[in-house]
Amino acid sequence: MSRMIVRTCVLLAALAAWSGADAGNLAPQASSESAVTVKVTPKVLQGSAWEFDVTFDTHTQPLNDDLMKNAMLVLADGTQIAPKSWQADPPGGHHRKGVLRFNAPAQAQAVVELRINRPGEARPRSFKWKPE
Repeated sequence: MSRMIVRTCVLLAALAAWSGADAGNLAPQASSESAVTVKVTPKVLQGSAWEFDVTFDTHTQPLNDDLMKNAMLVLADGTQIAPKSWQADPPGGHHRKGVLRFNAPAQAQAVVELRINRPGEARPRSFKWKPE
């Protein structure tokens, strides 16, 4: 009976690993351009909703970014997923943080890319992780 329990536990662990990444193992990434630093930390990359902590810092302009309009997940095949929600500090000010949520992709991903298009910047900010 104990072998059956061990095998079941091993199988459940394997299924959990396949269904999503442990975001706790993925390091935060930061991008500084146009006097604004954007820091993104994967919070949850498993289950039905993926979450990222996003922080904006500057000393030169009010931070009015609307990530519901200006952020997306980009899958390896080019599919883009729009955010499900953006719960953040109110617009304005020089420091702003929040949680950006997406519906999880239907299949496991070898690379996770979050793109943030900031108004007035020529290229989107790109943050990529390789979940294990």
